[in-house]
Amino acid sequence: MNNSTTYQQNSSPGCLLQILYFLVIGWWLGGAWVIAAWLLMITIVGLPVGAAMLNNVPQVMALRGRRVVQVNAQGQTSNAPELSLLIRAPYFLLIGWWLSGLWLSLAYACAMSIIGLPIGFWMFDLAPGIATLKRV
Repeated sequence: MNNSTTYQQNSSPGCLLQILYFLVIGWWLGGAWVIAAWLLMITIVGLPVGAAMLNNVPQVMALRGRRVVQVNAQGQTSNAPELSLLIRAPYFLLIGWWLSGLWLSLAYACAMSIIGLPIGFWMFDLAPGIATLKRV
């Protein structure tokens, strides 16, 4: 029996304000934010901060603040268990750091076009999982 509840939090301003913010500030600030987050992620000390920054890229680029969280009856936010650090650490060292750099570059390029903007934000949402196999 699956007793789970889905919560959706939408704290975004209106569409016009989001578009204006993106055109004036978001496109360049988002690029700088992504670069800073990725550089932090390639250091052991900065990895948690970089991953947290990647989770906020849509907010920084376009004031998009919607998050969907699924909570089961035991209060857990995910049905899938987190992978062991013994798997995630070697993955990050061998694959995650460079793959996430390519992924973020492609996501930023998509976000710079009107048609690719939703795909770019979707890719930004997946970036922590690409870098460290973190369950989102």
